[in-house]
Amino acid sequence: MTLRVLHVLDHSIPLQSGYTFRTRAILREQRRLGWETFHLTSPKHTADSGPEQDVDGLHFYRTLWRPQGLAARPPWREIALMRATARRLAEVAERVRPHLIHAHSPVLNALPALRVGRRLSIPVVYEVRAFWEDAAVDHGTSAEGGLRYRATRALETYALKRADHVTTICDGLKADIVARGVPPARVTVIPNAVDIAEFRFGLPADERLKRELGLEGATVIGFIGSFYAYEGLDLLVQALPQVLARRAEARLLLVGGGPQEQALRAAVRDAGLQEKVVFTGRVPHAQVQRYYSLVDVFAYPRRAMRLTETVTPLKPLEAMAQGKLLVASDVGGHREMIRDGETGMLFPAGSAEALAQSILRLLDERERWPQIRANGRRFVEEERNWARSVARYAPVFERLTATSVTIAPRAAHP
Repeated sequence: MTLRVLHVLDHSIPLQSGYTFRTRAILREQRRLGWETFHLTSPKHTADSGPEQDVDGLHFYRTLWRPQGLAARPPWREIALMRATARRLAEVAERVRPHLIHAHSPVLNALPALRVGRRLSIPVVYEVRAFWEDAAVDHGTSAEGGLRYRATRALETYALKRADHVTTICDGLKADIVARGVPPARVTVIPNAVDIAEFRFGLPADERLKRELGLEGATVIGFIGSFYAYEGLDLLVQALPQVLARRAEARLLLVGGGPQEQALRAAVRDAGLQEKVVFTGRVPHAQVQRYYSLVDVFAYPRRAMRLTETVTPLKPLEAMAQGKLLVASDVGGHREMIRDGETGMLFPAGSAEALAQSILRLLDERERWPQIRANGRRFVEEERNWARSVARYAPVFERLTATSVTIAPRAAHP
């Protein structure tokens, strides 16, 4: 009998985010293992759709819910949201009869999954990609150590201790989960990874796009992703004049958007750097590699905070897969995947001057570029490809469903 896994998600494609890209990769690889996957999104999926939707070959069950009255205000909003998710999850579970529920962050998905799983006697795996309370601190909706922060942390810990198994994306988060009293044997790391086939090594620059953006003859320093405060992109703007003092041809390319976009644009204007910085806005996922091809050095200046110390990002792996040079702050999430001087360069987090010096040093050491590029590509090929990463679910799911299903034999992975 084929294993049936019901995923509970915060949001999904067609929305574009690191969350949805990781989800799509997980679903693709689980299906390659011979498993049947089903997909439910919470009310936080904001793209317009009906109760069910097909996207990119995947069928999604949507939770259609709009808060009214008291249910529109925290904390009643979150309580009502979880109740709506639980009702929809119960409906879908009764229909598809999964062998296992795979609930993904945040805890607003985990608690409904645990409720439905216990009622229907279905094991629940809770996957932690980041802690909701830490994300709320960065978004400005909660203060670290405040009442809401402590309450949310308590909910997370409650869910972690009651899940049949916990998966997470990196060692930093696993250490935090174990410190909350979850036995290490009940926590498995499923690291972020890339699909090697999607990224060409040494892709030549798209000359047409370069002309359109006014980047001909420029040394391009770039960032592609979401503009959140914790990404530290303001430091990149602050570092740019120091780079320009020695590299007048340098330009900064910022691809994406997010909460900090207007503040970044204002910082660029205030510094008189409008002619040196190119904002593209968000671009379709299918076009992203064209922009990757333009960048000489990628910069990831994440600020030091709990979120960045414990969570690993996806974008540096994508850059390494394409043989790109990169500099990154020395937060814990970066140290797990970037080997200083070997696959990229690390600099002290929070220092615009150190960031500028790292960029200049990398640009000056051209003789090292071929080896750094090759090292980065080799790292993702051997250690951070999705097939190898997702294969780590198999022994966990086999154990949890041993009495109800026989999992198809696993194919060999590179």
